[in-house]
Parts: sequence; structure tokens; C-alpha cells
Amino acid sequence: MAKGIKVGDEVAIMATVRQRVTEDRVSVSIPSYGFPHSIVDRTSTLKKGQSIELTGDVLRVDEKTVTVNLSPPVTVDIGAVRLVTSYVPPMRKKPLIDKAD
Repeated sequence: MAKGIKVGDEVAIMATVRQRVTEDRVSVSIPSYGFPHSIVDRTSTLKKGQSIELTGDVLRVDEKTVTVNLSPPVTVDIGAVRLVTSYVPPMRKKPLIDKAD
């Protein structure tokens, strides 16, 4: 499902809403991540049991796991992520060395 993911790619993780913690924060359950995670939700439309898509940049890739920056970084199984945007390094317009006349 997540073949070809590399560092810098933008990926999405499907999470399930657990409960509303405060007026602007929601606790979510992320698959294959054993800790609770909370996100900011100012719309207050999310209800318990709903699915939400969390997006972030890939920080590290192993054979079976991916670390995604969701503030804080979250390490999940590679099958739990979906590639949104592949990272393309910037292209240089000028050469690194100036040519002397």
C-alpha cells in the first residue's frame, strides 16, 4: 500500500476520533500507534467514532515503519500511511561555481 515512500514525502494517516478533550482539542486513535494523540479542531463538528485524515511529512523510513511529523513525530506501520505528494528536490538555476573570466 505504501510502496515508494521516502523522506520528505507528504503522507496521510486515517485516525478515529475518541473524544472531545476541550472545546478546541480532540483525542484521536491512530492505527498501529500505541499512544493517545490529540489534534486541534476549532470547528467542533467532529464526533466520537468519526474518521479523520491527518497529513504530515515523512521524517524517517524503515522496512516496516514510517515516522511522520504530526507535531510530535508519530511512528506507525508502513501499511497505515497513504502517499499524498511525493517530494521533489529543488532544481538549481545557477551553477555552484562561478566561472572566472
